[in-house]
Amino acid sequence: MRLTFLGADHEVTGSCYYLEAAGVRFLVDCGMEQGRDIFVNEEIPVSADELDFVLLTHAHIDHSGMLPALYAKGFAGPIYATEATCSLCDIMLRDSAHIQEFEAEWRNRKGRRQGKEEFIPVYTMNDALGVIENFKGCDYEKEIIPAPGIRVRFIDAGHLLGSASIELWMTEEGVQKKLVFSGDIGNTNQPLIRDPSYITEADYVVMESTYGDRQHKERTDYAQSLAEVIQKTFDRGGNVVIPSFAVGRTQEMLYFLRQIKEQNLVAGYGNFSVYVDSPLANEATTIFQEHQYDCFDEEALALFRKGINPISFPGLKTSITSEDSRAINFDPEPKVIISASGMCDAGRIKHHLKHNLWRRECTILFVGYQSSGTLGRALVEGAGQVRLFGEDIVVAAEILQLPGISGHADVDGLLRWAGEFQPKPGKVFVTHGEDSVTEIFARRLKEELGLDAAAPFSGTIFNLATGSFDKVTEGVRAEKKPASSAKTRKAAAVFDRLFAMGLRLMSVIRKNEGGANKDLARFTQEIQSLCDKYDRE
Repeated sequence: MRLTFLGADHEVTGSCYYLEAAGVRFLVDCGMEQGRDIFVNEEIPVSADELDFVLLTHAHIDHSGMLPALYAKGFAGPIYATEATCSLCDIMLRDSAHIQEFEAEWRNRKGRRQGKEEFIPVYTMNDALGVIENFKGCDYEKEIIPAPGIRVRFIDAGHLLGSASIELWMTEEGVQKKLVFSGDIGNTNQPLIRDPSYITEADYVVMESTYGDRQHKERTDYAQSLAEVIQKTFDRGGNVVIPSFAVGRTQEMLYFLRQIKEQNLVAGYGNFSVYVDSPLANEATTIFQEHQYDCFDEEALALFRKGINPISFPGLKTSITSEDSRAINFDPEPKVIISASGMCDAGRIKHHLKHNLWRRECTILFVGYQSSGTLGRALVEGAGQVRLFGEDIVVAAEILQLPGISGHADVDGLLRWAGEFQPKPGKVFVTHGEDSVTEIFARRLKEELGLDAAAPFSGTIFNLATGSFDKVTEGVRAEKKPASSAKTRKAAAVFDRLFAMGLRLMSVIRKNEGGANKDLARFTQEIQSLCDKYDRE
């Protein structure tokens, strides 16, 4: 009964945990690293086809984004998540695959002219479509049994539509232990979704620490603060450009903008236009509306009962095609542009930055966390010039952050969540935070709550049955990874895919057991033909 830490250890993104218990092997989360890679992450210690299932806390790419890559390597098991998370992953993983393929195409188009080796995408659209078929929707607070000796329950974490903390009971050789994964713990009093629920019992806890070293600024009237930024920008003839996460933050901004329009908080500009330039955000907004009864808070539900859509209003315009997106920047009227990605590292937002960053009358308004190494973080920290699409763009627009808009609990919220456990858990593992933050928050858990807390590095293994570490690792800085040539990386990636297809073939063969002899004979002949062609011995 062992827990291995793989990702988001002394880092904020790339959450991934590997567990062995009750004779099965499984993951909790399988996220993609975003922004600058700080520490080297250990690989999953078994091949993908040996994993029995995955438990997923929520749909954000830093928790779900490597599931298609796992599928490409041979994983064919179920992925358990809440119903809303399944719906969001359907669109988010397809969008991520599109970005991977688009980036590969763009790099290869440039690379071929420079004689560079082919760039291989992390995964393809086919991988995303394949893994989406394996999602299994679960209700909040209803136990499931993914394998004998394993019980699981999803508890509302209040971070994103469908987000969950996971209660996990494991029984092995007569010993039962309860492990809780916090997922990303939500802020209180967010629009649309419910506040986080609290869990009171656990033997061990794995918890996030994104804001484990700071308090959010004093809560303001969001609608009023946003209206003031819009008014000031429109008065000088500019646009308000909001880099926003397509799922969650965009819908919250629509909630506030509906309030602004309803209360006439921006004067002199009539029914000003608000563009949502993100196909993903538009699909996500539909999913939000479909899950109102299982995820929305009472305030949002009350609006629905009155016949008011809390995230729609006159003047709202959606942009679907590339032509729609380009046309926005030819509209001379002051407007609000909401576009993804929220950290400005991909997507259509980069085009809007190219057209608006150099204009002093415009405002770039950040409404979410900006990870280290991203373009968004550089702008927030005062970059005077950035490079977009091969062109140096001067930063003349006003760069602002709207205080108090956060989907993550601050340090007080995290301490409150951890303090609900009675009796105290045997160990609290602090993850999903920047390097120094994990240590700071672990120390606060010890000093203020009397908890036995530690911040493990990737590769650390904890024995849940004995309550002791089987292996303790030190962080290896990513810069120290031995460099490999582009040719070597390409060869490894191509062979990995070939190997994964071999595992997939074995899975298909097993599924055909009991099939018609004629079909099996033809299948055998096709495999034999391939073997004869490529057998180098």
